[in-house]
Amino acid sequence: MDNQKLYKKAYYFATLTIIFTFIEAGISIYFGYSDESFTLLGFGIDSIIELASAFGVAYMIRRIQENPKSKNRHHFEKNALQIIGYGLILLAIGLVISSLYNIFTQHKPEATLSGIFISISSIAVMYYLMINKEELGKQLSNEAILADADCTKVCIYMSVIVLVSSVVYHFTNFIYIDAIGCLGLAYFCYKEGKEALENAKNDTHCTC
Repeated sequence: MDNQKLYKKAYYFATLTIIFTFIEAGISIYFGYSDESFTLLGFGIDSIIELASAFGVAYMIRRIQENPKSKNRHHFEKNALQIIGYGLILLAIGLVISSLYNIFTQHKPEATLSGIFISISSIAVMYYLMINKEELGKQLSNEAILADADCTKVCIYMSVIVLVSSVVYHFTNFIYIDAIGCLGLAYFCYKEGKEALENAKNDTHCTC
């Protein structure tokens, strides 16, 4: 398969990521708010930031298709990475504050079944996307697509955190599990945000 067809396939998966992440963000925020689950709410807000990243990836793939010999990252991509990076770090801070609030007030969510269903769906879809992005990135020797696959892998880790915290609370009513889940999400948000800011300083095709 030639590079043009491979990039077309990569653009398809970037578009699929945008569609799924948009749906995931809306559902997670709705149920996170209605069920008073800060872990699920934080997951939904992170999905919005991931959505911005997915748009950046799709734009980048399209630009590389049109100018495959380009070595410099477009100014828009750098700005997008900076916004995503700072947004994730701010979200991490917010999640830590929410976690401390949960601990001191002994707040507990009203329900967690929604978190279980959302996280299982996210793990299944994101794993499928990650495998295909990794394969395409290797075939094209494209670090940006490989980096996007790593971002998708982080989404899987975060979905696992939501799943574990939801299952534990559902069966044990352990009131601090939502706070622990928030801290787990905060760690990955900070890590991903820091990487986004570092990549924004580089001048190669790399994103997220």
